[in-house]
Amino acid sequence: MRRFDGDKLIIASHNAGKIREIGALLEPFGIEVTSSADYGLTEPDETEETFVGNARIKAHYTARETGLPALSDDSGIEVDALGGKPGVHTADWAETGNGRDFPIAMTKVWELLEEKDAPAPRTARFCATLCLAWPDGHDEIFEGKVDGQVVWPMRGTNGFGFDPVFLPDGETETFGEMDPAKKAPMSHRAVAFRKLVAGCFA
Repeated sequence: MRRFDGDKLIIASHNAGKIREIGALLEPFGIEVTSSADYGLTEPDETEETFVGNARIKAHYTARETGLPALSDDSGIEVDALGGKPGVHTADWAETGNGRDFPIAMTKVWELLEEKDAPAPRTARFCATLCLAWPDGHDEIFEGKVDGQVVWPMRGTNGFGFDPVFLPDGETETFGEMDPAKKAPMSHRAVAFRKLVAGCFA
């Protein structure tokens, strides 16, 4: 596994919240974090059908364009009774003519589960894949998952995306109800990030 020995890293994202979150996690290592938006880069088309494939597209594109190491994240929710959907298309299910509307996406998932009369518990998992890519084409991949189930109605206003309908295994609160300080270390992204730090930064 290749160690990260630079002092600058680009987050291959235009998502301000994601950039802040990753920047805070890397702060103890003295790494200057910027984003692809800071370099005026457009977001490449995500044409793969796996989280790993799309994470690689974003990280390698950004590393090539800037000549600096880049870190990307591809994540979503997989619902077992829907054959793993929405999966890599999680954000797409929320797209509207006026931006992303996740309550619409959550409602769609629940209605599909009802149509199928899927038995309870309606198991699901949040998945996150991190890709750290270097300009020479090398990369390292780290994956994190949190198992749970889809519940209804939506519960809580914390978090984002599908958090209000995701109840993690062993918990009584959805990610949408959970205190962010409790959710942060158990999230799928945090699981992947701990592997990244252990593999490339520690």
